[in-house]
Amino acid sequence: MLNVGLTGGIASGKSAVAQRLAEHGALIIDADLLAREVVAPGTDGLAEIRTAFGDEILDVEGGLDRPALGRIVFNDDEARSRLNSIIHPRVRQESTRLRESAAEGSVVVEDIPLLVETGQQERFDAVVVVQAPHEERIRRMVEDRGMSPDEAESRIRAQATDEQRAAAADVVLDNSGTLEELREQVDQLWEKLSNKGSMVE
Repeated sequence: MLNVGLTGGIASGKSAVAQRLAEHGALIIDADLLAREVVAPGTDGLAEIRTAFGDEILDVEGGLDRPALGRIVFNDDEARSRLNSIIHPRVRQESTRLRESAAEGSVVVEDIPLLVETGQQERFDAVVVVQAPHEERIRRMVEDRGMSPDEAESRIRAQATDEQRAAAADVVLDNSGTLEELREQVDQLWEKLSNKGSMVE
């Protein structure tokens, strides 16, 4: 089994890379998806978040109001750390369970937005980082996700820098071009991952 960590800043194109790797046969463990599952209505994760941040982070149906929570944590380092201490251990536990259930010889790709920020790079055989120009990431967040420019900037500032991610990377994928160009890079990466079955060179 080959364990690969996939990361990149918000709106860098990481999801497109994960999708292409899945098409090639990789087992994708999506930390964002798991982070939603561990705070779904009725979970102890959501109960702990409610205790920490109050009822204002709940929507009318009793679920997590993510925009409301985001407005709190993305401008407050202490609040963000408190939230991470609730979510991250639960996500890692579920990631471990999924990874251990993978078939022998699998390429397991863990898609983790905050891989570098949480110091997880050492536990992978290879770390793949997706990079995109700052201005393009802002445009995607504003046009595709409905954020204001200030909200988009605050999300980027809350994460590691491009330089910090690149320093932790074995492979950097450049998403400054077209989607097809990005997919071609992923195809080349897959050749290395599937043929070598070891560290990416």
